[in-house]
Amino acid sequence: MPEKRPCPPPYSPPVEEKESMKIVGLTGGIASGKSTVSKMIQRHRIPVIDADYLARKVVEPGKPAYNLIIRNFSKDILLSDGTLDRTKLGNIIFSNEDKRKLLNRCVHPFIRREIFKLVVWYWIKGESLVVLDAPLLIEGKLHKYMSANIVVYCSEQLQINRMMRRDGLSEQSARERIAAQMPIKEKVRYADYVIDNSGDLSETERQVNQIVAKIKPTLWNWLLTWLLPPVAAAYGLLHLVNR
Repeated sequence: MPEKRPCPPPYSPPVEEKESMKIVGLTGGIASGKSTVSKMIQRHRIPVIDADYLARKVVEPGKPAYNLIIRNFSKDILLSDGTLDRTKLGNIIFSNEDKRKLLNRCVHPFIRREIFKLVVWYWIKGESLVVLDAPLLIEGKLHKYMSANIVVYCSEQLQINRMMRRDGLSEQSARERIAAQMPIKEKVRYADYVIDNSGDLSETERQVNQIVAKIKPTLWNWLLTWLLPPVAAAYGLLHLVNR
C-alpha cells in the first residue's frame, strides 16, 4: 500500500496586519517651531489633533466657553463684531498669572471634550497613529495619557527673536510670554523624543522622519488597544446580564 502522507494545510493568503492606534503628544515652547513640525508629521498622512485650533473653536460667540470668558473678564475684551480681542486678552493674561489660570479654567474643559471626541472618532476609523499637538500638553497633565511625547526645542533667545520678527513684539513682551509657560528645558525632561529646531528645516525634517519611523505601532499593540477593550466591555455586559 502506498504510504499515506499528510495533506498540506490549505493555502491562506497573507493577511495585512492592522496596527493599533497610538496617541503621541507633541508640544514645545512658544515660537519653538511646533507648528512647523506638526505640518511635517501630517505629510506622513498621520492625523493631527490641533489643540490651538480647538481652542479657537470653543470660544466662538455663543459657545459656553465664550460666555464664561465674558462673565469673568467683561465685554471689554470683545471686538466690535463680538469676537474675542485676542491681543487685549493676551496682554491681560500674560502679565497676570491669576487671570491666566482663570482663563484656562474657562476654556480647558471644553478643549479636552473636543479632543476626546476626535480621539474616539479616529479610533473608530481604525487609525494606527494620531498626534495631539498641544502647547500646554505637559502643564495640563495630558502627557500622562500619551503613548509617547515629542518636545520641539530651541534656545530661549531664538524664541525671542522669532516672536519679535513674527509677531512684532518688543523683547520685553516676548520674554513675558515665555515666562508664562513652563520653561522649554523643563519640558524636555518629560520627552520621549526631542526635536531640535534650531537649525534649517531640512535638519528638522530629518529628525521628524526618524521619529515617525520609531513610533509606528506593532500588531501586538493593536491587539491590546483595539481588540481587547470591546471584548472586555462585551464580557462585562454579559456578566451583568447573567447576574
